[in-house]
Amino acid sequence: MLCSSTENATTGDSSDSGGAVWTQVSASDQPPAESTSNIPGSASSSVSPHPRLPALPTAATGRFQLPNPSFLSLTSDSSSRRHVGTPRARATPGSSGGPRAQTPASGHAGASCSSATSASGASVVVAVVEGSGLARGQIGMASLDLRCPELIVSQFADTGTYAKVITKLNILVPKEILMPDTASDRGKGSKLFNLITQNFQGVAFTAIRRKYFNEKKGLEYIQQLCTPEFDTVLMEVQMKYYCLSAVAALLKYLEFSQNSLYPAKSLKVVFKGSEQTAMIDWASASNLELVINNSNHRSNHTLLGVLNHTKTAGGARRLRSSILEPLMDADTINIRLDSVQEMLLNEELFFGLKDAVSHFLDIDQLLSVLVRVPKQQTIQAAEAKITHVIQLKHTLNLVPRLTTVLSNCHTALLKAYSASLNDHRFDLILKQIHTVISDNTSYVRGVLDMRTQKCFAVRPNINEFLDIARRAYAEIVEDIAGLVDLMSEKYGAPMRTSFSSSRGFFIQMKRHVNAFPDGRLPAEFIKVTKNKDSYAFTTDDLVKLNDRCNHALREIYHMSSVVVGRLLSTIHENIHCLYKLSEAVSMLDMLLSLANACTLSDYVRPEFTDTLAIKGGRHPILERMSVQQTVANNSFISEGSNFIIITGPNMSGKSTYLKQVALCQIMAQIGSFVPAEYASFRVADQIFTRIGVEDDLENKCSSFMVEMKEVSYIFRNVNDRSLIIIDELGRSTSAEDGFGICLAICELLMGLKAFTLFATHFLELCQSLESLHPNVEVQQMEVQHTRDADTGAESVVYTHTLTQGCTEERHYGLHAAGLTSLPASAIQEAKTIACNIKQQFLT
Repeated sequence: MLCSSTENATTGDSSDSGGAVWTQVSASDQPPAESTSNIPGSASSSVSPHPRLPALPTAATGRFQLPNPSFLSLTSDSSSRRHVGTPRARATPGSSGGPRAQTPASGHAGASCSSATSASGASVVVAVVEGSGLARGQIGMASLDLRCPELIVSQFADTGTYAKVITKLNILVPKEILMPDTASDRGKGSKLFNLITQNFQGVAFTAIRRKYFNEKKGLEYIQQLCTPEFDTVLMEVQMKYYCLSAVAALLKYLEFSQNSLYPAKSLKVVFKGSEQTAMIDWASASNLELVINNSNHRSNHTLLGVLNHTKTAGGARRLRSSILEPLMDADTINIRLDSVQEMLLNEELFFGLKDAVSHFLDIDQLLSVLVRVPKQQTIQAAEAKITHVIQLKHTLNLVPRLTTVLSNCHTALLKAYSASLNDHRFDLILKQIHTVISDNTSYVRGVLDMRTQKCFAVRPNINEFLDIARRAYAEIVEDIAGLVDLMSEKYGAPMRTSFSSSRGFFIQMKRHVNAFPDGRLPAEFIKVTKNKDSYAFTTDDLVKLNDRCNHALREIYHMSSVVVGRLLSTIHENIHCLYKLSEAVSMLDMLLSLANACTLSDYVRPEFTDTLAIKGGRHPILERMSVQQTVANNSFISEGSNFIIITGPNMSGKSTYLKQVALCQIMAQIGSFVPAEYASFRVADQIFTRIGVEDDLENKCSSFMVEMKEVSYIFRNVNDRSLIIIDELGRSTSAEDGFGICLAICELLMGLKAFTLFATHFLELCQSLESLHPNVEVQQMEVQHTRDADTGAESVVYTHTLTQGCTEERHYGLHAAGLTSLPASAIQEAKTIACNIKQQFLT
């Protein structure tokens, strides 16, 4: 049953509702609830064959409040929720509602990320609002994952490129983005609105009336909904008006779009400022292949794929978020590293935690459905409620096991999680569950087995009518088994009962049986499907029994949900201890994953100093992909030598080396060991990359214009503690212009204290810069020349080894061309022309 005290849930402000009132409706008058089949443990479409049906245990002998949504009547046009093509501005009635104009090309440097944001399974709704007037550039953001009851709020200042906004949205992977209708008023979108709609073309957009972005309402929401464990967030957000206004609009919208309420003291509210984590723009994340492989989006040859050995959904989410937003506090990073190191040194702890964590379900998703109060009751909701209680019992039964494993740990982080799990509320909730739920009820994977568990979850003798319905259900199931046995005897063919969530009970029979030599089945076998080696079919009698079985099951679910609803209302005030459990399990899972990655390769613990020094560093993704051992290289960057120019032929490994340094930096800042013999890093607060050459057709930009925009973006956002990676700048225009651009940009970058790695083919830069600037160092990718003893043909061997000095190779582009199928005559003529041009310059 729903919580009767709906006044404790989020109801919105009737003063803003234009005279909205509460109306009384019965459950039968309400629309059907949204399907809950995506929750963990719900019925799937897989077939569960059983030679005999599982033994069934023998059982011993309202009205709801709904707000009148007249003040925020959401559109019911299903086309407005499509996640393909250009986003449509879904205006709620009362907003401007004007059609959005074609999004103009913008100057944002990042690539379009619709492929990332339109990933299946996205469930995050984000509200974004920007200050006006003198406050323009102040961004407020609030997001809530519909599968995780965690409200994340942030407020930060952004530049005219809105790089931080785009980066944060990419990390969140939103399902829907909410903005004030004034941002897209009658198609005259603001710059922020245009950038968001351009970069997130696969995401639904919704315009909300500006008055619902109300900071006072947002603060009231947080005060009312935040759990006591996280109420210190009020001190952080009290004066941050824009994130509070985003909270107000987000929760008001979710109340009606999801048709459910969040009860008082039910949400985890977290403030995340941009100063707490390093910023990696989405173009850099794409260049470095942090979470998506550029060649094949399904490939796990990414940094996430290398490090992801997580066992839970929460751990995988935390790892992905950490990679895209590395930590900046060295003390926090070292605490993580201490934990990873202890797991590596203590084999019993490592395998014990791995085994304990692997049995946990998605606690965040479970919490999300437990704290949410639906506005109507249906059979699907009743069944889901029983499933959730079983999952909650399963989860709480795992806590003692995890606590025991952590009892002998020594590092600060693991001891903190061990202490947090010694919470009496876990035992209290479990005891309350045991008063209603049978001791032998457990969470299982099979569809039919889980249905049986839900059917007999409630203890006998609690509800007499429930016991009668369960006996009826058990008898029907026995009748089904008997019917199949009779059919098998009648036709002399071995048959068995199977079950699927879509068909219910049906009959399976081997195709190669002697009872039907001509292959023609009896007419009473209906709905026949042929599998590889069997027939699947049913009969009229079996269909009738299935109908009776489903009717009995609906009665059982309905009566069980009444009992379970009362149970949930009693344990609700203590259920928020699961936030601690979710935090502990996801972090432990991520740390175990990082430790597991170390066992598969030779990684070393990094240090944090004022220099970047790597001995024998390797590319983590290439190392995982390559069958042969990858070449290790050293790196050293300090404040006195902070601009490194890398030269070398094509295919010598310059780009790989640049990415290797950046990936090792990110690994170190998330608390991971790195692939090297020794590693020291200066904590970077921003990581920029300018890699690759490709046109941007959407913005009508040539490859050279894309280069210039990305470099411009770097200059707008760089500071003294940034790490900059630039690969072959200026190669998409004429040689003279390219050299001039490179020299001018290098001069600007050398005036900064940021660490810069600059790969180039313009060898003239080395002489002109190294002699004039003491902070410049020139290095090269070494190659070796060999000559065939028989033919005398010369060939180039790429060592992929970094050494000091500028490369002395000339015409190495022609060497690379010679490795292709180009005619030898064309290669020889090209060499002759190149030599003539060089001679003309020298004379």
